[in-house]
Amino acid sequence: MAPPPRERRARPTAEERREQYASDGHHSLRERIADTGWRRRLGARRSLDHAYRVVVGIVGGLIVAVGLVTIPLPGPGWLTVIAGLFVLASEFTWAERLLEYTKRNVKAWTDWLGRQPVWMRLGIGALTAAFVYGVLVVVLHVMGVPDWVPGWVPLWR
Repeated sequence: MAPPPRERRARPTAEERREQYASDGHHSLRERIADTGWRRRLGARRSLDHAYRVVVGIVGGLIVAVGLVTIPLPGPGWLTVIAGLFVLASEFTWAERLLEYTKRNVKAWTDWLGRQPVWMRLGIGALTAAFVYGVLVVVLHVMGVPDWVPGWVPLWR
């Protein structure tokens, strides 16, 4: 006998989301910023409001782009992407939804990793370090090793 078909949960509409935020006392980041005095004054003038949203989109997009480029390199690549999403989420609902999705999946990953045995966590850490090292070697090989790197460092000179 076949299992019963799963019901697809309908996506809440914007109005349903607003009602949910109003009922639980929490507001979205965009709504909280829109409630501030300086943002209301800025929103009262359409040309300034539009220019502000464009600037926020450009700045947030640049931060996300830099973060995406630096993900495989050593450093805070994902943190930079999330910071860019925060900037974008201050004005755009789609960015806020993407930020929530990202936070949910990062939490699921860290929860899963926390439940794994130590050898598994060490293995994932070693694979991550090997990947970052490999990307670093390829980048240095393609772009060239900077002159400030000491001669004893075994990188392809």
